[in-house]
Amino acid sequence: MAGSSGALAALHTGLLGWAVFPEFGPIGALLVLAAALNFWRLLRWRGSATLAEPLLSILHVGYAWLAFGSALLGLSMLGWWVPQSAAIHALTAGAIGTMVLAVMTRAARGHTGRALSADRATTAIYMLVTGGAVARVAAAFSETWTMLLLVASASLWIAAFGLFALVYGAMLLLPLRVGQRQ
Repeated sequence: MAGSSGALAALHTGLLGWAVFPEFGPIGALLVLAAALNFWRLLRWRGSATLAEPLLSILHVGYAWLAFGSALLGLSMLGWWVPQSAAIHALTAGAIGTMVLAVMTRAARGHTGRALSADRATTAIYMLVTGGAVARVAAAFSETWTMLLLVASASLWIAAFGLFALVYGAMLLLPLRVGQRQ
């Protein structure tokens, strides 16, 4: 438990430090350390055991984005050739976007009495948001394919949230028939 507390404390301190002192190198080192600690924490969760159920494994993907984005941000602050926009998009498009869809799909299924299992559409939503985040982070590193990657990223994100609205909007607005469980 102490390891988890330390990993989270380092992450929170590093991110808060970056918000207040965005160019202070030691904060970058703290973020790299926090990323390593949180990645180690993620590895201990045995995510491979969740691969059969995307509703669970997507939470691991979202947390991996958090560790990855923190590492990129720290490296950017330390002067490595890492664009800060790559770090910010790994944290926002990657970690936040993935976790938002993960929690919304899980909560919608649970609150509407449906099985807590991802169907094909839900799995597609997860693949689309992940692809969009990968494309957006890659765009920050690209000199040749930037515009193509930005368009791909935006398109994948729109598709992910659009598919969520289509599938889960109907699920949330239309009642289940009595005794029906999907």
